[in-house]
Amino acid sequence: MDYVNSYNSDIRKMAYASLFAALVAVGAYIEIPLPLVPITLQVLFVLLAGAMLGAKWGSLSMVVYVLLGLVGLPVFSGGSSGLGVILGPTGGYIFGFIIAAFVVGYLSDKKGISSILWNTVHMVVGLSMIFLLGATYLMHVADLSIPGAVAAGILPFIPGGIIKILLAAFIASRYSLDKQNDTDK
Repeated sequence: MDYVNSYNSDIRKMAYASLFAALVAVGAYIEIPLPLVPITLQVLFVLLAGAMLGAKWGSLSMVVYVLLGLVGLPVFSGGSSGLGVILGPTGGYIFGFIIAAFVVGYLSDKKGISSILWNTVHMVVGLSMIFLLGATYLMHVADLSIPGAVAAGILPFIPGGIIKILLAAFIASRYSLDKQNDTDK
């Protein structure tokens, strides 16, 4: 019977991972264009994926998202896709999604507490990973100095990032998938 429960749990987690990959793709269409990197709603769903699915399934959902874009589905910002997007100014942020979902999930799994405060702390670390990878890659691709990469690739995103973190922390603490799974048993 444990094998059946484990199998059903894995199927459920795969479905949730697919859902979060789709939500990140939808979030790519909700954008405010900026010269190098647009502001999108993707980060909200990346942070939620990590907090609600954990390190393994959260990061796997982002790997699925990246692979969908690489094979040509229009899932990146503005409906773009392909290797050119990954090699362009937003590539570091896209790979940062995988790392952020893993880090948020790892911290959430390790702490084992789904409170707004701890989710906020974990998500600040996750968003910092997106910023670090994104701005570092942007610096190289766009031939920017460190201050230029920070000005173009981090500063415009901080106010929205704070709002996304607070919203995601609230949602994750309120609607934890672990709590739902515990009530299903």
